[in-house]
Amino acid sequence: MAENTTLGQYLYDCLKAEGITEIFGVPGDYNFSLLDTLEDYDGIEFINGRNELNAGYAADAYARVKGMSALITTFGVGEMSACNAIAGAYSENVPLIHIVGSPKTMMQQEKELAHHTLMDGDFDVFRKVYEHITGYTAILTPENAAREIPAAIKIAKEKKKPVYLVVAIDLVEKPLLSLGKTSENMTKTNVDALQSAVKHIKGMLEHVNKAVLLVDVKTLRYNLQKPVLQLAERLNVPVASLMQGKSGFDESHPQYIGVYGGAFGSKDVTETVEEADLIIAVGTVWSDVNTSKGTAKLNPLKMVEIQPDTLKVGEASYMNVKAEEILKALQDIGYRQNESVGNISFPFDTMVEDSSAPLKATSYYPRIQRMLKENDIVVTETGTFSYGMSQVRLPKGATYIAQGGWQSIGYATPAAFGACIADRNRRVLLFTGDGSIQLTAQEISSMLENGCKPIVFILNNKGYTIEKFLNVKVDIEKQKYNEIPEWNYTKLAEAFGQEAFTARVETNGELDEAITNAQDMNADKLCLIELVVKDQMDAPDYLKKIRQYLEEQEKLK
Repeated sequence: MAENTTLGQYLYDCLKAEGITEIFGVPGDYNFSLLDTLEDYDGIEFINGRNELNAGYAADAYARVKGMSALITTFGVGEMSACNAIAGAYSENVPLIHIVGSPKTMMQQEKELAHHTLMDGDFDVFRKVYEHITGYTAILTPENAAREIPAAIKIAKEKKKPVYLVVAIDLVEKPLLSLGKTSENMTKTNVDALQSAVKHIKGMLEHVNKAVLLVDVKTLRYNLQKPVLQLAERLNVPVASLMQGKSGFDESHPQYIGVYGGAFGSKDVTETVEEADLIIAVGTVWSDVNTSKGTAKLNPLKMVEIQPDTLKVGEASYMNVKAEEILKALQDIGYRQNESVGNISFPFDTMVEDSSAPLKATSYYPRIQRMLKENDIVVTETGTFSYGMSQVRLPKGATYIAQGGWQSIGYATPAAFGACIADRNRRVLLFTGDGSIQLTAQEISSMLENGCKPIVFILNNKGYTIEKFLNVKVDIEKQKYNEIPEWNYTKLAEAFGQEAFTARVETNGELDEAITNAQDMNADKLCLIELVVKDQMDAPDYLKKIRQYLEEQEKLK
């Protein structure tokens, strides 16, 4: 650290050391000193969002691609606007550093009734809000910054949670007054627990003919994909992912069988998983989404559940066992399944060839699957797209971004922007709905302004189709609240003062032509394809099965 390093410079030094080269945010009068310092700082660029919520979503996706991200907002109004995005990052295990510029120290000490406050003199109220949706909060000063900033980053990395740092506008340019040192205290594997667990699992495997591997969201967050792949190949077992863990395993791999979705997913996948003698589950979150509304039939007594720092084998728990260590140990456990996975068919392998036929889920999803390329970043919105895209087989190296748990409508468009900024060398594809994009369409402007060139698909099925499917109590015709205004989506780029390739398609043939053109042009410009589906209740089978289940449950009441 150079002599007379300021608080702001030290903060950016720490972020830069983590590989952060862009910080998202929105300017406000309490964060001017943060932004002025960043303006003069070499190696990190400020990316201005259209609002704080969208900037938070963009930072979320950036972290999913690069490992960590940062967001700058102003006090009160700015941080409250970003609150939903930060809560989503907490729910989804995303490490994000949220930095807030606050009023001058003297104003806070004298409890002035400052703008952007609740007019009660309490300047700590918003940090207290963030205590519940972050892994750590701290008020930075020149005296504690050298200790608090590394501590916050360490927690974000280890817990995979957002953290919150607030600093008064007049302290950012002050030199650090002390040099703190963060304690390492790295959790190590308990060798005795590891050996006992391996012995336990080995005993279970003596009676196993069919085993299966399940991967989920924490496989992605904790970078466990490689050891999981090595384990799968060593054991020669089929591999399925849960909804929130899609792309946690190479979907082009011959051992990958698809997404396990209980009563709603592929019958073959469901039978393979539920009839297995042993399930090795890695990084699972047993949410209602992953358990398919409780229809998943997984016997915990036949399960080895591997979490980042803990392990459960049947009813026995083994604490302080690192996932990397148990995954490595299991490779040498001496078990190898005799049966090969065989030829696996996926829901959208079959192409509907009738070019004049109107667009339907059965025809546009196979076309989407066919157009995907290795190393694509696929960003999917909550809604009908999230259920259909979960069944699309991804190519090798693809990254799949979706809010499987938090499911905030409008997330995907800013997230696609964040993904574009995180890696400008990879192709980004956005799949969103007409209802969703109306919440956060402003970030199309940010994409254009920053030279981003994603391929954007907007599913126009005239409203919140997902809500119509989930609300089985009221006739669809009476759900006026699920209707939305009709926008001219292909004019969005023009409205934002830029050019883009656009197409509005209604048939399979028109979609084929639009995809071909987009594939040719997306290196040069943003491409936007509006999919017009006439049948408002057209949807992938997964979602249709959910509605049937909900209707049956409603009858039982």
